[in-house]
Amino acid sequence: MTDAARPPAICPFPKVFPSQLHRDDAFYMSLAYNQAIEAWREDEVPVGAVIELGGEVIAAAHNQVDGTRDPTAHAEILAMTQAARIVGDWRLSGATLYVTKEPCPMCSGATLMARLKRVVFAMGDPKMGCLGGATDLNALPEINHHLELTRGVMETECRDLLQAYFQLKRLEKE
Repeated sequence: MTDAARPPAICPFPKVFPSQLHRDDAFYMSLAYNQAIEAWREDEVPVGAVIELGGEVIAAAHNQVDGTRDPTAHAEILAMTQAARIVGDWRLSGATLYVTKEPCPMCSGATLMARLKRVVFAMGDPKMGCLGGATDLNALPEINHHLELTRGVMETECRDLLQAYFQLKRLEKE
């Protein structure tokens, strides 16, 4: 079956609808979580990202690696590209990236290059995460920019979503 003919994947997790009245880290991570659910529905690894600047969401994306056949189409990269277009500059100073899983080496490097103020991620990645998991690019003393990091926002929900997706994929292979 071609990708175009493939029906949407059924995600058993419902989207969340946070109150617009209290825009804290959990609010923005909820929006990233909803993006991860969209990724699942497109049969992509369910990772979602949102970028906030000045209290407003300026970018939202989810993984699209398989659909685009582009190894760089990670949620974080796609969101930073959107945000740079909105801001009109590659420097995303003052912006915060919310992402459901710790960024990989490519995405971690891009967050530093984009001069993001903060990165907030739900769950760590001890195998590929590069903001404290497998290694910490942000801790390199020679780099000219350092991120503020917050870990663990909606960790359980994001971990449950990702683990369920991969459990289903393993069952499909059997």
